[in-house]
Amino acid sequence: MKKPTVDEVLQQGIYGPLETKPDERRKYLGTLRERIIVALKNSQVAEAEIYPQVELYMKGNPSAHLFLNGNMNYENLSKYVKLATKYKIEHTIVTNKEHDTEIGLVLAMGHAIDKEEIFITKKEVAPQEIKKNKGFFAKILKM
Repeated sequence: MKKPTVDEVLQQGIYGPLETKPDERRKYLGTLRERIIVALKNSQVAEAEIYPQVELYMKGNPSAHLFLNGNMNYENLSKYVKLATKYKIEHTIVTNKEHDTEIGLVLAMGHAIDKEEIFITKKEVAPQEIKKNKGFFAKILKM
């Protein structure tokens, strides 16, 4: 392994350790694209209702970590903070004053998963919810 030069040691002392893909980390609230399970844009996080897919991914990935955009109003973030608490998912509110990203929420693993599609385009009713409500609708229709 190559020994760092004096200049490299000084640079790390001044600016912190070197980061891989700093632009990507700024965009995705401190994590890398290859680790992301799901991501929402700021406008989606600002909607009144949560995205059911996010809850499903939290439920199915207890070791995931939730990153939220600290440049947004906490009112918009709080519903996802509560959801993370419900499923015992660690969360971090990331505030970067030098760089504003359109990403409002990222649920990521600590390792690469290389999921092809990370963005949710529309709110979908979770299959479990359909099954759960099936009995309810069947009762109404029989009346």
